[in-house]
Amino acid sequence: MLRRRGGFSYGESQADIRDELHRYSKANAYIVDHFADAVCDCGCKVFGLALDEAAGVAVRTCVGCRTERPIGDCADDLADAELEECACTCGGEELEVTGGVSLYEGSEDVRWFYIGCRCPKCGLTAVYGDWKNEFNGYRELLARV
Repeated sequence: MLRRRGGFSYGESQADIRDELHRYSKANAYIVDHFADAVCDCGCKVFGLALDEAAGVAVRTCVGCRTERPIGDCADDLADAELEECACTCGGEELEVTGGVSLYEGSEDVRWFYIGCRCPKCGLTAVYGDWKNEFNGYRELLARV
């Protein structure tokens, strides 16, 4: 359950990221329709995150096995991206990551993509990036989170 404190949201678990994505997306006018939590093949659910919001590119690095993986459909755009490492305001650099998509009405095609995170160290839960995304078939896109 999200708690608001000092203009920020704080959550108790990764599930709370979905509430923050919904709150943010409602204000953005492209409400999230579907979500996916990032989980590494090794089972770890905590990552380092680097992104270039302007280019619509994000990469997660598993803190357990150090595997690096592009999020969503951004692999083709990595070469041109200027990735910046993300960190929480408390200084924590290990984050739980959840992706969300807003779809075109009556379609399974993605209109907008969101990345939300929660810092396990302090609980801060926020949207770290969002961008227009024209991907056909949201299930495949979310499978790449």
